[in-house]
Amino acid sequence: MPAKPSTALSAEAPARAPGSGESQVQRALKKLGLVRDIDFALYLPMRYEDETRVVRLVDTRDGDTVQVEGVVTDCEVVFRPRRQLIATLDDGSDTVQLRFFNFYPSQQKQLAPGAKVRVRGEIKGGFVGRTIMHPTVKAAGTPLPLALTPVYSTIAGLAQPVLRRAVQAGLARAPLHAIVPSQMMPEGAWGLREALSFLHYPAPDVAVATLEDHSHPAWQRLKAEELLAQQLSQLQARRERAAQQAPALRAAADAGSLHAQLLGVLPFSPTGAQARADREIAADLARTQPMHRLLQGDVGSGKTLVAALAAARCIDADFQCALMAPTELLASQHFGKLVGWLDPLLAARGLRVAWLTGSQRKKERDAMEAIVGSGEAALVVGTHAVISEKVRFKRLALAIVDEQHRFGVAQRLALRGKAEGELEPHLLMMSATPIPRTLAMSYYADLDVSTLDELPPGRTPVVTKLVAEHRRDEVIERIRGQLEQGRQVYWVCPLIEESEAVDLRNATATRDELAEQLGDAVRVGLLHSRMPTAEKQAVMADFTAGTLHVLVSTTVIEVGVDVPNASLMVIEHAERFGLSQLHQLRGRVGRGAAASACVLLYATGDSGRVGEAARARLKAMVETGDGFEIARRDLEIRGPGEF
Repeated sequence: MPAKPSTALSAEAPARAPGSGESQVQRALKKLGLVRDIDFALYLPMRYEDETRVVRLVDTRDGDTVQVEGVVTDCEVVFRPRRQLIATLDDGSDTVQLRFFNFYPSQQKQLAPGAKVRVRGEIKGGFVGRTIMHPTVKAAGTPLPLALTPVYSTIAGLAQPVLRRAVQAGLARAPLHAIVPSQMMPEGAWGLREALSFLHYPAPDVAVATLEDHSHPAWQRLKAEELLAQQLSQLQARRERAAQQAPALRAAADAGSLHAQLLGVLPFSPTGAQARADREIAADLARTQPMHRLLQGDVGSGKTLVAALAAARCIDADFQCALMAPTELLASQHFGKLVGWLDPLLAARGLRVAWLTGSQRKKERDAMEAIVGSGEAALVVGTHAVISEKVRFKRLALAIVDEQHRFGVAQRLALRGKAEGELEPHLLMMSATPIPRTLAMSYYADLDVSTLDELPPGRTPVVTKLVAEHRRDEVIERIRGQLEQGRQVYWVCPLIEESEAVDLRNATATRDELAEQLGDAVRVGLLHSRMPTAEKQAVMADFTAGTLHVLVSTTVIEVGVDVPNASLMVIEHAERFGLSQLHQLRGRVGRGAAASACVLLYATGDSGRVGEAARARLKAMVETGDGFEIARRDLEIRGPGEF
């Protein structure tokens, strides 16, 4: 993808619109976000074509993208099997057939026998000899360019030559004021204009791989500029946040406080990491500056308890707390835990935990909105329904967002906007294994970070095994062994329905297969995102209660599902999943005292091999169960993405 303009570099005055009036080209450029000169300068190519040299046909191989010059010896329109234009080009060393399925009379005229032309395209072998499909055609002898030809991401109605001219004009006019002082750059570093000019029109002798992987010095110069711009914008955001006001939640931590009572009723003691995170959050909540903290921890590290302790501190100060999760399944898991912990304690104070989701019936929804508005609901748990326009809080002071990377910035801001008056609510974001994008956000964004780096006592390490698809029957036997011991099993599939494009088993067929193989005594359930909410909840309730023995599911169970009796997980087509997703799924087992295992069932495909990146992911899963090491490996394999 083309690089996005950096924060500081984009703050330039609008450029003159190319041409006069609102032409079709201008409308297309606007759709691409190309309005100002600086926009054009920073709209970098997605790839390059080498039109700087002409080669002989005899020196080319099938599959090469080449540029050749020669004489057209034959040209005709044929109708087998469909209308097409076929011309033959002879460059003196060999001949090649030029084939067009879509063509104009002008192209037919350009390729008249005897014409000398230069063509460019990919050579393919076949029954009728070597062919170039839909080559670009120019008159022979046209001057060769001195640089690689840029190819930009575009849309319908905006041809590459037009876009290239617009970018070239914008680049020439753009006031490229570097924000990194030259004395801060290493000796010999490229200038900003020099770097951008090179990236639009690289020299033909450059190693194209260094342009594609962004390791070329010109890319490094642009990265330095954008990184500093990002840091400056985050510093500005932090200063603006420092000027905002939030309620100071300084409730007394005596034995009668909700916080102390919650710790007293827990059947376990918090880990050292949980206690540390609780103290860090308490210090933030006591300030009048809004908290903006990320709570990150491995699957099963106890983030929900830390969130409950933060909510208790908020309620002790006589304010409301909202907890928002991305799915109803995850929200209901939180709701079940929090109700179990807090509801009896809140009832004694005349307060409640409210539940808000999009699937609620109107009567139930209206009742919940009423107790939220009155303040009777001290804690509100739900999905995106929490930020709907109708929901009005009386005294919201703390917003907790779980799996924060699944929410957009606008959704998090909407939750913050639920506070009354001029005060901002404190914001606590939670994330399990930080995927690379989350790692990048934590490092570059305006966040304080609390880390849970200990697992609660009683958690058993999960043994991970790699098993090829042809050993599926052995996996079925392993499932039987677990069921005989009274344990339960997850089986995860990547798709819900058959897809002709992707050869994957689907969840429905897998459920039917397993039910047949395991026999009538074993109940096999199905869970996927397209099921009605009530049906999903019923299936999960049965699995949690132990009346369902095997649960075949899509990745809807990736986060939040907590069934301590489940001791085996099988992930089908594991090579298709991302590393952090595999680790999240594995975290659904090993939540009780029983020895647990995760079987990664992989298909090798027609070649009999798994791709290099997939092999690296599977290897990492077997070698470590540490979520932070998993995140580091994922960052290494995939990179941080666009952030």
